[in-house]
Amino acid sequence: MNTPTTDTDLRPGSLRQRARSPAAAELEMIPWLGLLEAADRERVIAALRVVEASPGDFVCKIGRQANYWFGVLDGLLKMSNDSSLGFAITFTGVPPGAWFGEGTVLKREVYRYNIEPLRRSVVAGIDIDTFFWLLERSIPFNRYVMNQLNERLGQFIAAREIDRLNDPDTRVARSLAALFHPVLYPGVGTLLRITQQELGYLVGLSRQRVNEALRSLQAEGLIAIEYGGVRVLDLEQLRRHVHRAA
Repeated sequence: MNTPTTDTDLRPGSLRQRARSPAAAELEMIPWLGLLEAADRERVIAALRVVEASPGDFVCKIGRQANYWFGVLDGLLKMSNDSSLGFAITFTGVPPGAWFGEGTVLKREVYRYNIEPLRRSVVAGIDIDTFFWLLERSIPFNRYVMNQLNERLGQFIAAREIDRLNDPDTRVARSLAALFHPVLYPGVGTLLRITQQELGYLVGLSRQRVNEALRSLQAEGLIAIEYGGVRVLDLEQLRRHVHRAA
């Protein structure tokens, strides 16, 4: 089956044109690759493509056909609506270890959201044909995708509940708790490389207000503010803090 392309996909300098084969170290960053049988893994590695994306690039764009399933190897992306249609909304951040868009790929739909880098990021992807081929052959891969869908549903339900609140501290805490999700974002660990300006983009607050919220959470012993990032000290307590506020 041939996947459809658009002129935008193939324009000079586009992500598709800049894509390359993954390096050995990059393959180690893909959490589901080790679940596959050797023969399946060999085919997938041959199909995998990696690209460096920068602010201004669109990994996924509203209205564009979903031809790939994507993952973040390094950097930070954001998922948002089309701000030209009204008020800009950032749905979530997408940190290292995340694989996303499987729902859109499964339904063979066009994207209903934008995914773009907040800073230079390394993104991997497999084409839709390889994705469905894996679903038909690999039970472990099926379980991985089902688990992704289940965890993401829970995350978005929680986000909808918290977004009804006006308390900035709670919004920052919710966003951090989501970004440290160990199943959806296994590449983060306990230290998230993110600036206060980037976190502000994700939660819709100024850098100064984000700084106040982070210092409040640090005073409670939930996080530690480090140079160039935030370290979570107690993820369960951070989650409880969010639910108490809700």
